[in-house]
Amino acid sequence: MSFSDYKTALVTGASAGMGAAIVERFCKEGLTVHAVARRKDRLQDLAARTGCIPHELDMTDYAGLNELLGNLEVDVLVNNAGLGMVGNLTTLGEDDINNMIDLNLRSVLQSVRVVLPGMIARDRGHIINISSIAGHYNFGGNPVYHATKSAIHMLSQQIRVDVLGKRIRVTEICPGRVETEIFNTNHGVSSGEEAHKKFYEGYEVPSAEHIADTAAFAVNMPSYVNVGLIEIMPTFQVPGGLTTLKTK
Repeated sequence: MSFSDYKTALVTGASAGMGAAIVERFCKEGLTVHAVARRKDRLQDLAARTGCIPHELDMTDYAGLNELLGNLEVDVLVNNAGLGMVGNLTTLGEDDINNMIDLNLRSVLQSVRVVLPGMIARDRGHIINISSIAGHYNFGGNPVYHATKSAIHMLSQQIRVDVLGKRIRVTEICPGRVETEIFNTNHGVSSGEEAHKKFYEGYEVPSAEHIADTAAFAVNMPSYVNVGLIEIMPTFQVPGGLTTLKTK
């Protein structure tokens, strides 16, 4: 399948960054794109620029999510909405943990639960889960974020097993550092300008448009080709690494 085989897409976390870039790219490919996010003003600007259909919705409002998705025929579902918070299990609060689990994992499970039966009935569909290298590799801090993204990795694999025999494809895209607004809050900075200086200035990193191009590449493969897992990160970034501390 390619873009010509699909009619509609739904992208979550669409008001900025990778979500907005994917909406714009998919609209250019001729899909009717439903853009879901909380920030109404950003959605209106995106709709004016791209022609997408905006939906102001908190992805953790599961009743609203069920109502929206239950009334749509979605060929391409892009689960992009996510939340990252710095801290480990001794410093994060109960709400911090629940908020990450609710948005990063539970909303994805609910979205797939509602959309997948229609894809199965139509014998066509593509689910794109925007995960993270944090779901595959350990690095300092934030075990809850790592845990939620690791769960998305396993979910992506499991959906493929569950839909075997149907023309439904599942792609997990795992970005490393990408220039978006994710570091603007709760990462030891007080503004987007400070975040840009700390995390991006002097670095060569992919843009949100590169992630959109990657998603488009996966969708545009023939129906018999499933691009299952893509890691995309700066050339000058490597995942993992071994740290050993001296005890004496």
